[in-house]
Amino acid sequence: MITPKPGSILLGTTRPAELRDWYRRVLAPGHQGDGPIDLGGFKLVIDQRDDVGAKNDEPGRMILNFHVDDFDAVEAQLRAAGVNWLVPVADRPSGRFGTFADPDGNYLQIIQFKDA
Repeated sequence: MITPKPGSILLGTTRPAELRDWYRRVLAPGHQGDGPIDLGGFKLVIDQRDDVGAKNDEPGRMILNFHVDDFDAVEAQLRAAGVNWLVPVADRPSGRFGTFADPDGNYLQIIQFKDA
């Protein structure tokens, strides 16, 4: 049996230009254009949707996790971009975590796991 490999995620929004600009500024400052944003080989597609509200009413249902090798550098980049931290950066037994939100209220998290 073949196991499908996730390659992209679509974020539906009522304001795609604003959300795309936010993701570019915060996570992919070098990205140009209106197409999918390449996040290290994983594509982020932001699309206008008429079947979603302006804010995500249940953002905890899906959290977009970013596994990082240099937590301090990514945290500094995110702080400089002015992200809204929901859960401050914390050391946990399994590694370092920090949770923030995009303008639509979707949750994102940076993680640097400890070596096993």
